[in-house]
Amino acid sequence: MNTELSRRAWLQRTGIGTAALAALLPTTVHAAETVSHFPARAKRVISLFQSGAPSQLDLFDWKPGLANRRGEELPESIRRGQRLTGMTATQTSFPVAPTKYQFAQHGESGAWISELLPHTAKVADKLSFIKTLHTEAINHDPAVTFFQTGAQLAGRPSLGAWLAYGLGSENRDLPTFVVMISQGSGNPNDQPLYDRLWGSGFLPSRYQGVKFRSVGEPVLYLSNPPGIDGIARRRFLDDLAKLNQMKLADAGDPEIATRIAQYEMAFRMQSSVPELTDLSSESSHTFEMYGPDASKPGTFAANCLLARRLVERGVRCVQLFHRGWDQHTKLPTQIVGQCRDTDQPAAALIRDLEQRGLLEDTLVFWGGEFGRTVYCQGTLTANDYGRDHHPRCFTAWMAGGGIKPGQSIGVTDDYSYNIAERPVHVHDFQATILHCLGIDHTRLTFRSQGRDFRLTDVHGDVVTELVT
Repeated sequence: MNTELSRRAWLQRTGIGTAALAALLPTTVHAAETVSHFPARAKRVISLFQSGAPSQLDLFDWKPGLANRRGEELPESIRRGQRLTGMTATQTSFPVAPTKYQFAQHGESGAWISELLPHTAKVADKLSFIKTLHTEAINHDPAVTFFQTGAQLAGRPSLGAWLAYGLGSENRDLPTFVVMISQGSGNPNDQPLYDRLWGSGFLPSRYQGVKFRSVGEPVLYLSNPPGIDGIARRRFLDDLAKLNQMKLADAGDPEIATRIAQYEMAFRMQSSVPELTDLSSESSHTFEMYGPDASKPGTFAANCLLARRLVERGVRCVQLFHRGWDQHTKLPTQIVGQCRDTDQPAAALIRDLEQRGLLEDTLVFWGGEFGRTVYCQGTLTANDYGRDHHPRCFTAWMAGGGIKPGQSIGVTDDYSYNIAERPVHVHDFQATILHCLGIDHTRLTFRSQGRDFRLTDVHGDVVTELVT
């Protein structure tokens, strides 16, 4: 039997091929068609992902008692024989390395924040901190993949893809899900980032993130080829769409419908993206607020400003990845540069969104894939230390739509090594994000290979203390 002919005939008889096209073409992807399990407090998300794992001990989780324990061996009662990475498992000594930075309480909430983050400290009452995030992965790639997709192994849809699938788009001229990457001033040889981290997995590929570049055209192949004007390109796309629609009717492959929709999106982006990335209309005050790097394409500051412009235009999910936080050695030198890159722009984004009336329905969150160890990796000296990966507890913050501001959730032990009160798993964090957007994480599913999948797998509970 010719299986393709049988499949084709079945699709034509059942009408699934036509239904797939109707489900995927741009005219059906507006906000009116979205999933809503209960009233949403947020309409859109900005993720400020700090790739490489920021040290919670040097930024947010102050442990003053460690100053008197400097150089002491980490007690076995604290370590409890827990798994270590191959980078420190063979160390014969695990000396305690307290932070060299000063902490102070800020705002009415009294949030403890390091001197490395003076701008974040000024918006402390807008933020809520989770001190007891924990994850199952101990190395970067599986941990970043887990944070983005809910699974350590590649192949699952990313958070932004799930949001695009569940909520649709508010702007037919821009992608639903946009990603931007910046290189930090800390570790220049930090872990690579792969396109699959913002991929659609087994969802239709139209839901994958669109990566904006910092050099040349923001998106590849938007410009017309030499000798082709807008009219000629329009005629070409019309003819190509007819050919693709014939193939869709013949084969019934939903990815053909995706291809038709994406060609049309690319055509509309020829006008929308240049307008988006033209910052000439931004005031000098705005550039001053975001900091000296805001006018330099590809920096975290410039990407934060673009993130505000994107959500202002109805883009559903914006993810900023900032590399350079993997500080196994020379942490005091490297973390200063990383904080200089990110502190002022992240705080400015919160203030800017609030001033424009966008923060109340835009969810913003900041964090990495895991934390760092209290013990020193390598040799502890008077002015230098490094920290290894630590998945057992780390800190992130959330702000904006659906989040109660001015809170600190969870408590770690005196070494920021184990969780003492209120653990929050990465799946709980993901469930809370979806909750703010009006989605029950257990009900946003997609059937693949005979099983219903979801972002949180079979786990996750909303952090009820965080949500309004």
